[in-house]
Amino acid sequence: MPADEPAGPAVPGDDSRPDGPAPGDHAGQEPGQPERPASGRPANERAVPEHSAPEQAASDRPAGVRAGRNLPAALAVGLLLGALALVTLFTVKATFLVYVAVAVGIALWELSRALGSRGIRLPLVPVAAGGAAAVALAYWEGERAVVACLALTVIAILAWRLAGGTAGYLRDVTAGVFALVYLPLMASFVALMLAAPDGYKRTLVFLILPVCSDIGGYFAGILLGRHLMVPVISPKKTWEGFGGSALACLVAGAITLPTLLGGAVWQGLLVGAAALAAATLGDLAESMIKRDLEIKDMGSVLPGHGGVLDRIDSLLVAAPVVWLLLFVFVR
Repeated sequence: MPADEPAGPAVPGDDSRPDGPAPGDHAGQEPGQPERPASGRPANERAVPEHSAPEQAASDRPAGVRAGRNLPAALAVGLLLGALALVTLFTVKATFLVYVAVAVGIALWELSRALGSRGIRLPLVPVAAGGAAAVALAYWEGERAVVACLALTVIAILAWRLAGGTAGYLRDVTAGVFALVYLPLMASFVALMLAAPDGYKRTLVFLILPVCSDIGGYFAGILLGRHLMVPVISPKKTWEGFGGSALACLVAGAITLPTLLGGAVWQGLLVGAAALAAATLGDLAESMIKRDLEIKDMGSVLPGHGGVLDRIDSLLVAAPVVWLLLFVFVR
């Protein structure tokens, strides 16, 4: 997830914390609704614990002074994840598929726990089983098998949730279908890229572009970030950081597509721009989900990064976009 930082204080009236409005702030409450307590949540809902004083103090420091994450830990974990991806990708391609499946499985578990904090019971078993089957079928059988698998999984979700009673049935089924589309379906496009004869090269291009967007946005945001991009959704994202992401993505696309896949430079620029837009959308969408659930991170599996879903959010949305463009440009 891009982690570019703003250099100035929080915008007046904006909530710079990921866990909800500031105490006593009732702005946005609909007329006629019962007054909300200081936490900003209805009285019958569980309140999310406030950040500790050190975390609040860190959030008040200007960008360029703080990194926004434990940089040594984040760097070590990032290098380890990248090394595992390269080793599996350039040895036996199927092992990279296992790597993807494990990451998606952990992310699905994190999402299930996060939804559970709001009383949403995700039908985890059919989503996980159907999602794993969809990723495997994408690699060995292709697109048609994926469509059939996803349809059968939706049917399984409908049937599985019957045992839970009528209360919340539509809510839980909807959450299950959303999780199925958001995680396994998106990951299936990685498997489709990998299945091509030059699949390891296509997959490498796909991995490089969002990573470059992340790195470019992170350092540009820290060094130059002054203007908040979407403070209501992501109070750390700046336009300067987005510019760094754009530059890194375009350069990476212009280099990798001709070098690895024999494409034209203009095609690489287009793929880079599309990957940038998709990765940014993926980052913002996951931030919006966390704000709705009033949590800071999806998990704590990866030191310096948060959860696995916090790390792969941009990759998930970029996967179908990059797959489609490579399918059109590279034959």
